[in-house]
Amino acid sequence: METLSWLRTPLFELSQQQQARFTSFAGWEMPVQYGGLKQEHHAVRTTAGMFDISHMGKFGLQGEDLIKQLQALVPSDLSRLEPNQAQYTVLLNPEGGIIDDIIFYYQGKQQDLEQGILIVNAATTEKDKQWLLKHLAGSSVELTDFSQEKVLIALQGPEAVTYLQPFVDSDLNSLAVFGHQQVQIEGKPAFIARTGYTGEDGFEIMVEPEVGKSLWQKFSEAGVIPCGLGARDTLRLEAAMCLYGQDIDETTTPLEAGLGWLVHLDKPEDFIGREVLEQQKQAGVQRRLVGLQMEGRYIARHGYPIISGGEMVGEVTSGTLAPTVAKAIALGYVPKSLSKVGQKLEVEIRGKTYPAMVVKKPFYRSAHRSI
Repeated sequence: METLSWLRTPLFELSQQQQARFTSFAGWEMPVQYGGLKQEHHAVRTTAGMFDISHMGKFGLQGEDLIKQLQALVPSDLSRLEPNQAQYTVLLNPEGGIIDDIIFYYQGKQQDLEQGILIVNAATTEKDKQWLLKHLAGSSVELTDFSQEKVLIALQGPEAVTYLQPFVDSDLNSLAVFGHQQVQIEGKPAFIARTGYTGEDGFEIMVEPEVGKSLWQKFSEAGVIPCGLGARDTLRLEAAMCLYGQDIDETTTPLEAGLGWLVHLDKPEDFIGREVLEQQKQAGVQRRLVGLQMEGRYIARHGYPIISGGEMVGEVTSGTLAPTVAKAIALGYVPKSLSKVGQKLEVEIRGKTYPAMVVKKPFYRSAHRSI
């Protein structure tokens, strides 16, 4: 019998010691839960939780014309970025479909070379790398893949600043949302960014493996709750953040997915997929990703049919019983005509239909985060 070999992050053994339950995810063996999903979810909403996200793709980029070259690959205007600012954006195919959603961290110039870090999804790391190499070929831009060489920890929650501040010498309160900087942690270079995937304030910290292990242990000793992929999913869904491969993929455009705010059609540069997005903008999208709230506690799961007038009109892309809002919530694509807030629909669950209503996104908005 063939044995599958899963990749493991440098923090795997520490998670084992904390009695995490593991699951396979994008070729990695990752913790799905530690003390319990609800406990982990509420820790992030009320104090702080930490996630091992070292499985995510991590690329270093540098070149004389880095911003100019990347402008052709994303719909967002990266020329607006100042050093130490970041942009959430997407890589697009010629049809305007989303190859991946990414964050580009612009680090400014060093010896006439523009520098940046790109964080991508674990499941699409190799695909993204090949796409970038193909489209950056012939330019001055160099790509360094350090996906498996660095630890990435997400420290999230209203008290994240309190727990991270003792380890860095700069004032974290002065770091803006989507700001980032190079610091020293335990005498070693570290990259910290005020970004995350939970809807809360928090930081993502990229360090060498030994520093990462030490930091994870010290956070744990200080009372930070370790959190797995389960809580990461419920937290991001409450904040209506898209999951690549479910809510967005190569068949969905950013305008359909409610990501129009990252499409800057006023930028002069051409980019892959621009023509399709301009046409969609002018004509209007045919379908939209909407937020759904179920009546009662029936949970709409990924792939369940969305029904209107007895006909299937769409499909649930993500769904859960949300711990903070204490309601069954979901995301799904429906025709534009059925996408208005207040629209009544149904979801088919195991052969029966149950009432649902289109509601405003996000389902939860933190008082501790400005965006």
